[in-house]
Amino acid sequence: MQLETNLLGAAATLTLNCADNVLIARRALLHGTDLGSGLVTVNAVPAGHKVARRLIQKGEPVLRYGQVIGFATSDIQPGSHVHLQNMAMGEFEKDYAFSSAVTPTQYVDTPATFMGIRRPDGRAATRNYVGILSTVNCSSHVAELVADVFRKNPFKGDDPLSAYPNVDGVVALTHKSGCGMTSGEPLRLLRRTMGGYARHVNFSHVVVLGLGCEVNQVGGLLEEQGLAGRVRSMDIQTMGGARRTVEAAVSFVREVLEESNRVTREPIPASELVVGLQCGGSDGLSGVTANPALGAASDILVRHGGTVILSETPETFGAEHLLTRRAVSREVGERLLKHMAWWESYFQREGAVMNDNRSPGNMAGGISTIVEKSLGAMAKAGTTNLVEVVGYAEPVRGPGFVFMDTPGYDPVSATGQVAGGANLICFTTGRGSVFGCKPSPTIKLASNTPMYTRMQDDMDVNCGEVITGAESVEECGQRIFDLMLDVASGTPSKSESFDFGANEFAPWVLGATV
Repeated sequence: MQLETNLLGAAATLTLNCADNVLIARRALLHGTDLGSGLVTVNAVPAGHKVARRLIQKGEPVLRYGQVIGFATSDIQPGSHVHLQNMAMGEFEKDYAFSSAVTPTQYVDTPATFMGIRRPDGRAATRNYVGILSTVNCSSHVAELVADVFRKNPFKGDDPLSAYPNVDGVVALTHKSGCGMTSGEPLRLLRRTMGGYARHVNFSHVVVLGLGCEVNQVGGLLEEQGLAGRVRSMDIQTMGGARRTVEAAVSFVREVLEESNRVTREPIPASELVVGLQCGGSDGLSGVTANPALGAASDILVRHGGTVILSETPETFGAEHLLTRRAVSREVGERLLKHMAWWESYFQREGAVMNDNRSPGNMAGGISTIVEKSLGAMAKAGTTNLVEVVGYAEPVRGPGFVFMDTPGYDPVSATGQVAGGANLICFTTGRGSVFGCKPSPTIKLASNTPMYTRMQDDMDVNCGEVITGAESVEECGQRIFDLMLDVASGTPSKSESFDFGANEFAPWVLGATV
């Protein structure tokens, strides 16, 4: 996909690719708006939505980004609003052309640096938390009680950790699973996710709390994930109940806080950043502004030796053939297609279709099909080679652009990325998500200026400047990259200022509830 990035100017619409038969409305267009060259809107078109550039006959492909995003379900007159009322999904042939677009990465001579925390094992952290993990829903409340003892309140000004300025917090990561589940892949997936968090570089210390009789036994988790000696563990039944467990876990945290606080930040190469790429609450401008701008930042990071993780496999449907072209080998490309095939079978088994993976907000924002959403979403990964494809919550090695198989649901997807090693998350949104993802900081990128203005307390970057003509996609990407370094160095993101990130921990739940 080739996106024309010169979007500067004051025209009412923009063309993303010369082959497109639709235009994108920069702003809300009234009926009768003159779009130039004799084209006039025949009905109202919301900002970010599509306008027919010419007559599109029934059954003809609708083209955006130079790619098929659906098919006309009726004749669409020039100047008409193109959306759910006159277009839909359809089958079309894809040329996977494995590795045909692979090009050498042009690395910079001197990588940028950020002020990070160097752990004793040599890894680079962007934050410094103490973690409380629960093996099962039954120990979740106890984990939260422990974290509550040390919780900062940004509204009241309370800070129980004021004596430990280098500790970013004590966070409880709880979930609704761990028992009433089958063994095999569902249990392995949960344990792999928890193991990734227990080993995460942004935790200085971790305590794992169980109930005692759950399927996800503490001992089994520690053995399977090689965590023995790395974490403290307790179970409520052995400890003698909730109160005694809370007291013991609080005592453990108090014991380790002084050690956790003995860290200093030092210059670390940007090559040690692993950035999870996310989008949520997307609109028709996400694929024009925020996602391509994040893609530009991703390319910069990769050229500095860093790693970016694209995920949300169902939101890659229809665009996967563009990623296989960038795969460094046929084997890597075929791994992506294997995951796509699993999802198609999964949707069929559940009586759903891939096109169902659009939220009401997506459609209200102008996204008509999952293919249109996918083409816009994949822009987050920029243009560099696809070096690896990994399963959910599997370790990400890098460097370069890596794809991780995850659901499209943001909390579940980001949880997998962090378990895989992401020490920073960049999240684009058009409707206005307020997501956070402890222990990794989250940077929020707004696709349009009105939403950014309305939600400035939650948004870190206004990518809507691309539409207004204030900057190019590349300039916005550089601004995002600079902010990556700044946030990785300890500057709080907007979501961190509201203490988002604990409740968003959401391991992928597979299999039956029994």
